[in-house]
Amino acid sequence: MKPAAAAIVATLLLAGCGEKKLVLPTDPVDRAATCAVVAAATARTAVTDVQAPLPLAAQGKIFHYALLAASTGETFEAETANRINKRMRELQESITGGKWKDLAPACDAAFPIAGKTEVVLPEGRLDAQLACEELAEFASVALEGEEIHFGNELAAYRRMRSDLNDALGPGLRARAGADLEAQTRERKRALAAAAKLGSPMAVLDTCVERFK
Repeated sequence: MKPAAAAIVATLLLAGCGEKKLVLPTDPVDRAATCAVVAAATARTAVTDVQAPLPLAAQGKIFHYALLAASTGETFEAETANRINKRMRELQESITGGKWKDLAPACDAAFPIAGKTEVVLPEGRLDAQLACEELAEFASVALEGEEIHFGNELAAYRRMRSDLNDALGPGLRARAGADLEAQTRERKRALAAAAKLGSPMAVLDTCVERFK
């Protein structure tokens, strides 16, 4: 699954506040996609150089909406995240051409975890390892192509992911057995749990600090 956040950020051309009044959709997919576009637009207004990349935390917030909406249950649903990324592209123009700033408070209320930066990892070591490893994997896909701008940070996440992948093997087998499907289910549950810990980049920074 390749999130669309990077593409939207690269092509986003703000049309000002516009005249069209917007309402946050009730459909879960459209709601998450709308808030991701609003987050991208909000972050872009804070960057003076329109050619400059958005800060890493801002990019994490953009893809966090898809991650959250795909993790409302106990397990991560990749298909839901894919649908949200597609809708981001489809809704972008209609949102940025209207009064998108008015949607920001509604998005904050609908997705309060997206603004959470104080992170506490799961107490159980294996739970924390799985959450960190799976979130690092998701972020590496979401931020593909951003190494030129955030090489040091992404390299740290990549090293942590590699180390954790080796370290958590025995614990994962003890919990889920040798069956790969069972292990995958555990990983999806861990990613859903990671989504609910707070801002993805804040979570990953906490992971790096704990497992460095």
